[in-house]
Amino acid sequence: MFLDCGRTCKLHAERSREGRDVNQGSSCSTSNLNMNLYATKKTAAEGMLDIALFLANITHMKTVIEQGAGYRYYAAVLTLISFSLALQIVAGILIIIIARRDLNEEANQKRLDSLNNITTIIIFLIFVTNIFISVFGMERTGLFARIPINSRHPLHI
Repeated sequence: MFLDCGRTCKLHAERSREGRDVNQGSSCSTSNLNMNLYATKKTAAEGMLDIALFLANITHMKTVIEQGAGYRYYAAVLTLISFSLALQIVAGILIIIIARRDLNEEANQKRLDSLNNITTIIIFLIFVTNIFISVFGMERTGLFARIPINSRHPLHI
């Protein structure tokens, strides 16, 4: 939709210069929105979020490795974190490729659209993977971590 707006706005501008009737209900605005700059900023923001999640996963992986193989879900969490990190590297590479291309060039638009769709799917997979990491990676902490599960302690929930 956004890719076609540039061509539609150009068409409206040409019709307006020629004195032809321009549809007043057009979705195109008269402001000069540089779609390439917008897309670059959006891609940079996605990249920064990807880096933050990447660092959080590395920290989580370090914690799991330090707990050792005695940890209940050691293999599962380590595998999920590794999978998430691999997906994040692929997403990061795709984000860099997308950011380096010019969206205003019509030849790039179809490829950038498909790369953006692939990146979105990968980011969704990262999201789902990290939900599983969070579920399996939860450890009992605080007061209740010291109370045995089988205990009949009055504070035990």
